[in-house]
Amino acid sequence: MTTAGSVLFLICAAFALLAALGTVLVHSPIRAAMCLLAHIVALSGLFLLLHAHLLAMLQVLVYAGAVVVLFIFVIMLIGPQAAEPPVLRGMVVKTGSAAIMLLFTAMLAFSLMPAHRDAPELIPCTATEGAECQQFGGVSAFAQSLFMDDLVPFELISVLLTVAVVGAMAVARGRTVEETESIRRKRTAEADTLAATTAREKALAAEVSAHGGH
Repeated sequence: MTTAGSVLFLICAAFALLAALGTVLVHSPIRAAMCLLAHIVALSGLFLLLHAHLLAMLQVLVYAGAVVVLFIFVIMLIGPQAAEPPVLRGMVVKTGSAAIMLLFTAMLAFSLMPAHRDAPELIPCTATEGAECQQFGGVSAFAQSLFMDDLVPFELISVLLTVAVVGAMAVARGRTVEETESIRRKRTAEADTLAATTAREKALAAEVSAHGGH
């Protein structure tokens, strides 16, 4: 990689790290979505430096152009919420957990630092090949990796996302009138049973007390 490429890599990597931290640390949902958008743009820059032009384009079109827009739409639909006061309870445990994770990350980074991998050889594309070129990051190479080499993880992620969507819908839809009435009747029956049991126990205790404990 040239000097300019190394500088661009460091800029995009630092921008991606700062945007990722901002996504999980800021309190405002809109600002978190903007930090996520910045992180996606930085990732597209990293893909461009790897000559993966298709992945860079998909990052901008799919994630920045669709997913982040959906997040912002949902946030605006729900409406702004009042800022919650900072929770100081359990700060010792949180600080210790963060320190352990930072130590583990540093150990992993320093253990992987000496490892080097040969750079892949990029096959040049001719003007007649177009999207059928087998170059790294091209359409054909991406399809080969997605639908053949990594087909099982791709399908497992699809199932996981489907389960997450169904769970979110089940949580967000609330209860119907019939479900609310059924729960109310069940709670009323349990309360009546508990009250009858308590009254029977009191009557039995009073009868035993009246007979002098015999």
